[in-house]
Amino acid sequence: MNNNRRRNYRSRPQKNNFRRRAVSNSSNGHNNFNNGNVNFNRNGSMNNIFNVEKTMLKFQQLAKDAQSNGDPVLAQNYLQHADHYLRRFNELSEKKVNDVGKTNLSEKSTSDTEALDKNAS
Repeated sequence: MNNNRRRNYRSRPQKNNFRRRAVSNSSNGHNNFNNGNVNFNRNGSMNNIFNVEKTMLKFQQLAKDAQSNGDPVLAQNYLQHADHYLRRFNELSEKKVNDVGKTNLSEKSTSDTEALDKNAS
């Protein structure tokens, strides 16, 4: 055997860090549907209100540019994308307002409870 000769094939370690689809086990009574779009968000981009707003504005500007270049089909496509991000932006805004309201209510109820405890003693 010639040790100086380079091998044509080098074995590579198996990559175990790639994502596989979870196996749906419906025997436990739960209907788990494996939707490939569930993990579409990258780096939480669809959950960050600032990124959603920036993307919405980008598509609105692309629609204006397409309209000025005389391509109404592409402009409509961009407007539909912008509309999607506008709906997502409204959802996140509403969620943020509700979360702030819940926080304020819990802080108020905590302070009311403390005030009642001071009055009782």
